[in-house]
Amino acid sequence: MLGAVATLAGPPACAADVPAPKKVFIIPIREDIDQPLVFLVRRGVKAAMEAKADALILDMETNGGRVDTTEELIKVLGQFKGATVTYVNQKAFSAGAFIAFATQKIYMAPQSVIGAAAPILMAPGGAGIENMPDTMEVKTVSAISALVRANAEKNGHNVEVADAMVKKTKELKVDGKVLNEKGQILTLTNKEAEEQYGNPPKPLLSLGTVETLDALLEKLGFTGAEQVRIEPTGAETIGFWLTAIAPLLLIIGVAGIYIEFKTPGFGLPGVVGIIAFALYFLGGYVAGLSGLEWVAVFAVGLLLVALELLVFPGTVVLGGSGALLMLVAIVMGMVDFYPGMPSVPSLPQLKLPMTNVVIAAAGCAVVIWALSRVLPKTTMFSTMVSQAASGVESVKSLESARSAHLGQTGTALSTLRPGGKAQFGEEILDVMTQGDLIPKGKPVRIVAFSGTEAVVEAVG
Repeated sequence: MLGAVATLAGPPACAADVPAPKKVFIIPIREDIDQPLVFLVRRGVKAAMEAKADALILDMETNGGRVDTTEELIKVLGQFKGATVTYVNQKAFSAGAFIAFATQKIYMAPQSVIGAAAPILMAPGGAGIENMPDTMEVKTVSAISALVRANAEKNGHNVEVADAMVKKTKELKVDGKVLNEKGQILTLTNKEAEEQYGNPPKPLLSLGTVETLDALLEKLGFTGAEQVRIEPTGAETIGFWLTAIAPLLLIIGVAGIYIEFKTPGFGLPGVVGIIAFALYFLGGYVAGLSGLEWVAVFAVGLLLVALELLVFPGTVVLGGSGALLMLVAIVMGMVDFYPGMPSVPSLPQLKLPMTNVVIAAAGCAVVIWALSRVLPKTTMFSTMVSQAASGVESVKSLESARSAHLGQTGTALSTLRPGGKAQFGEEILDVMTQGDLIPKGKPVRIVAFSGTEAVVEAVG
């Protein structure tokens, strides 16, 4: 009755007054800390930021992994501005402990453990740390210890505990009780991690033991919250390999398109080139770096270049604009953007794509030079030209047609820089000079053939 009276006493609640349900994103960490996991976490963080999630929870069970990957993961997690929580579901060893210190709160499941975070160096051939120089071990441990301490301090965790999990030389003594002796690496059970010390009492590391994720959400005040679990798709491993060979994919793509433009018709080289570029953009998409919109930008650029070469030769604006769009798409396809970031990438964001572009440019220059010298002399090239031209025309008849063109004079239909088109009677041919620039409308003479292009010189 009291509830009914209260309802009648006031105006009806508007829909706008009802708070939106809270959103919690959960990212499972069930594998070693390696690059594919970065793609999973990056995808989860960006989705959480896009959805304006209230909290991001790492459901952790890992033996650890690579330190460089861990540093990258910590940077990715730092992009999320809401609450971050690590739930140690069973174990958070080594790199897993590093990542836990990078979140604001740590909770643990019953019989779970965290720690053993000292780095293990491996020499070439698999030799252990005992065969590595002492200075290298000291430097590595010092650097990692500083990283972990910085994240522990930032998120309000016990810095001494973090240090003892990394350094064997660290003795951890709290309230007169030695929790870790020198020569040992600190590892804590859930009970040890939640034990309170100091005045006022404060948990050593964990804020409590909870049975399940649902119990954790209730404890955090997210009962009834919308839960989004970012599941691994298996594509993360594919994305790892595609991004690793990104420069090679660019080289294959450019080489394929180059051969396609040098031969009549459309055939296997063009298909291979397009597939290579598609895999390049797919790698960036799976890695969570960028969206597929840059594929459309690249396609528009490629179309403009094709129009310049095949339909409107000499219109530099088309080809130049197309080439610029393709370059922008290739770079932006590997830029790591987060929701809310400026649309213009910073220099650190451009480091990876520009490295790919520089490597690919050097490789493309070598490949194109080699193709321009070797390909026209091969049987494969002659066969490709022959099949594309008529399907039955022989290499012998093609050579005969070339001989008939030698010495012919015509008119340049576009400025030859050095390539372009020229008209000889009723026939329009792809031509190139021997390095000279020949203006549009200038008389030219065919002096040789290079591949499918007639080599010309200015007349008069």
